[in-house]
Amino acid sequence: MNVDRITKYWVVVVSKDHIERGISGGFIQANHGKSGSLKRMAVNDWVMCYSPNQKLGEKESCRAFTAIGKVADEGIYQYKISENFVPFRRNIEYLECKDAPIINLINDLDFIKNKNSWGYPFRFGFFEINEHDYNIIKMAMLP
Repeated sequence: MNVDRITKYWVVVVSKDHIERGISGGFIQANHGKSGSLKRMAVNDWVMCYSPNQKLGEKESCRAFTAIGKVADEGIYQYKISENFVPFRRNIEYLECKDAPIINLINDLDFIKNKNSWGYPFRFGFFEINEHDYNIIKMAMLP
């Protein structure tokens, strides 16, 4: 572990039903269970989840930040869900929070360059944000 490493702040795009499972189990998966995104995280980095939909594959929108937590340890591990799906996971210590609708935050977030096409950054499924944006989202989420 590099004690000199600066804390980073990540956004993971995940449906609300899936992040609810992650919160109850204390883990996160990113980009369909691939390990690459999880390897970029380090202990004490912060993760915020943005949920475009209520349920994966369904059209009922959520469009809110739905979870916030800290990377708990160095481990990345696989978890067998089925014979054909063994995704990578990372342990997260989630904070108690409430959903924060994106519509209320768009104008204040630096990572959204084009306020008319605000959804563009979320298409990547996983990305880093600056501390300013993290603090704005966190303030909106904490009770």
